[in-house]
Amino acid sequence: MAAVAAARSGFRRMFSVSAFAPPKPPTPPPKADPSPNLFVSGLSKRTSTEGLRDAFAKFGEVVHARVVTDRVTGFSKGFGFVRYATTEDAAKGIEGMDGKFLDGWVIFAEYARPRPPPQQPEMNSQPQQSWGPPSGSWGAQ
Repeated sequence: MAAVAAARSGFRRMFSVSAFAPPKPPTPPPKADPSPNLFVSGLSKRTSTEGLRDAFAKFGEVVHARVVTDRVTGFSKGFGFVRYATTEDAAKGIEGMDGKFLDGWVIFAEYARPRPPPQQPEMNSQPQQSWGPPSGSWGAQ
């Protein structure tokens, strides 16, 4: 009986989560540098570009505003972008609208991060053939 209990505890220890190192907590992405471009998230599906522009225009001169929409339905995807004339106006816009309600939803405003450069496929790589025997294989003389 004692052998069975010892085997069970060893088995539990082997598959226990505590036997492994705990996963590292995810690191939040770095804050973006101040710029006139804002990323706005948490938008309602009914929020329009005009509504977004009007809400942020109270805090400075809005040069451009855009709600990103689904191509099929035309509804908001829940985020958008606002561009102010100056970085100072953008800071006022974040201060005035971050965590506030717009169309019944709490929205979040922060400086937009620049888009990462597109990944270019390597030009030197040879395409893989999926037909025929591999080169240098058996049967080659």
